[in-house]
Formats: sequence, C-alpha cells, structure tokens
Amino acid sequence: MPEIKNPICVAIDTPDLERASFLAQSLKGYVGYLKVGMEFFYAHGQAGYMEMARHGVPMFLDLKLHDIPNTVANGLNALMQLEIAPAIINVHATGGPAMLKAASDAIDGRAKLIAVTILTSLDDDDLKAAGFNPQLNTCAHATNLAKLAQTNGIDGIVCSPHDLQSIRSACGKDFLTVVPGIRPQGVDVQDQKRVATPKSAIENGADILVIGRAITGADNAAVAAQRILESL
Repeated sequence: MPEIKNPICVAIDTPDLERASFLAQSLKGYVGYLKVGMEFFYAHGQAGYMEMARHGVPMFLDLKLHDIPNTVANGLNALMQLEIAPAIINVHATGGPAMLKAASDAIDGRAKLIAVTILTSLDDDDLKAAGFNPQLNTCAHATNLAKLAQTNGIDGIVCSPHDLQSIRSACGKDFLTVVPGIRPQGVDVQDQKRVATPKSAIENGADILVIGRAITGADNAAVAAQRILESL
C-alpha cells in the first residue's frame, strides 16, 4: 500500500452544494481525502461529485453498496466511469463472500475497495437486536467481517477505532483501515457510540481517519484540520 502522507479524510456530508464546494476548496492542501456519501450524492448525483473531485483532492465515494453480487458489480462499474474516478469506494461486508468477490472483480484495482464492518453508531445491544450472534461482541463481529473481506479480495475495511487492534492482529499491517468515529479531545460524540481521538486511533493502527463535524463545523475548517494533523 502506498504511503499515506496525510491520513485525514474529511466527511463532507451536506446536501448544500455551494457549502460543500467551499469546504473542498478551503481544505485543499490540509487533508488527504474528501469523502462524500449518500446525503450529498443523492442530492447532486454525478455532477455534484465531479464538482467536488475537480478541486484536486482524492475522493472517497462512500455509498456502502449492499445488494446481490451482479447488481453491486454493475453499480461499481458505473461509478468507475466517472471522469475523475474515486480513489476509495466501499461496499458492506455483510453482503457476503459472493458479493465481495464480485465487487473486487469489478473494481479490478482501479480504486481502493473497502468494506464496512460494523457501523460506529451500533453497539453490542444493537447487534443482538438485529439478529447477530449474541455470544460474540461487536469487536468479534467486525473482525470476522474483516477477515471475510480480505479473503475475498477487498483492499481494506471501515471499522470502529475500538476494533482496530483485533483487526490488525487478524489481517496484518498491509490491510487498509479507514476509521470513522474520530473525535478530537473535547468534541461532542453526537450520534456515534464507539469513538476515539485522532492520535489514539493512529497509535492503534488506523491508516485513514474519517473526520466530519469537528472540521466542517469549525469556524475555520483548514485550521481545524491542521491542528488535528499536528496532534498526530
């Protein structure tokens, strides 16, 4: 895996295209990646994505595809036809081995393909309510999904900072770890349940830190990003 010079991936999850474009321009040179997800992409589609991509920062297109293998493969192929293709794109690991393999084959090295394990908004009680094996905790489920993803050709995973050490032990140092739930010291955790500071996440094996409101909600987004980078 190429060296990641700046591990900060700023989540620009807003349906306001003007605001998103302003943030992208402001953060150029201060972050390693821009992430746009469902909220933005469903509002603005490919044209909105391309406006963001033209700022020159590598893009993480966070759509979390999860469907039958053929549908996911065709969806990924369509997304990779964008004029400026994403550097990172993702699926849900719970789609199963056939879907993960079809996704990997469809991407064929054109982007880093990562799989979402367990969302950082979920805890042990949530997984039990959803029908997951109640004898395994959240970390065990995330680690099992990471191993499934790796076995089926996926480049890395999205995981909670709480699951990093277990996943690193199971999957090795070259498996890409993209970690949301990052909150600088003193920042409200909001709707996340399993969080960590940027420094502790990096120390536990995170490659890329997904940070949203701590940067995008700051009075000066570039200064906020720079302070987080310096803290690492």
